[in-house]
Amino acid sequence: MKLDILAFGAHPDDVEISMGASLLKYADKGKTIGIVDLTQGELGTRGNADLRAKEAKRAAKMLKLQTRSNLNLGDGFFDDSKENKLKIIELIRLHQPEFIFANSLKDRHPDHGRAAKLVADSSYLSGLDKIKTTHNGIPQVKYRPRLVLHYIQDYYLTPDVIFDVSSHGERKVDLIKCYSSQFYDPNSKEPNTPISGEEFFSYLEGRMLSYGRELGVKYGEGFNIDRTLGTSDLFSLK
Repeated sequence: MKLDILAFGAHPDDVEISMGASLLKYADKGKTIGIVDLTQGELGTRGNADLRAKEAKRAAKMLKLQTRSNLNLGDGFFDDSKENKLKIIELIRLHQPEFIFANSLKDRHPDHGRAAKLVADSSYLSGLDKIKTTHNGIPQVKYRPRLVLHYIQDYYLTPDVIFDVSSHGERKVDLIKCYSSQFYDPNSKEPNTPISGEEFFSYLEGRMLSYGRELGVKYGEGFNIDRTLGTSDLFSLK
């Protein structure tokens, strides 16, 4: 199935926490969207891989995803190998997305920056004809997406572009609560993490408010890109 948007995350919940409002917005506009989780998040302090898979399924339903897959590359230990790149290239050629989103270029969790490079490199290599891949035994054709954008995660990075998500910012909190094992629960006996505190949802709203303020709107989500953006319409710029 050809997709409008294919978002990659090193762990289940990376995409939702960082750009959930954007995906909710475009899902409501009828765009076709898929998510690829590179790992099962099996090293996460709270919950376990089976629980994260169930939570990811709930989030997929809320996002009206056309597809969600998990490459199970190994939480904490996946590398920038030819084998892993070919797995990603196969999915890019299968879904032929207009836009790809990937992890933050630099972040507190080392998986995030490593995933960012792995996906960006694979997106470029996917457009080379001499790299051969198959899906279910059928040869694939080369394909390169229009843009690769990196959502911003824990570290504050100056965005290259900000999306106006004012219409869906509040629903983002409901979306990420699909991953209930990871967030605030006064009855939980599991260890605290940087995202399990009661204040985390206020932090997320503050980040969206901060980005939105730069556009003169209520909520925004920020992204980085490694090339110059262009537009055919001056009056569409904010």
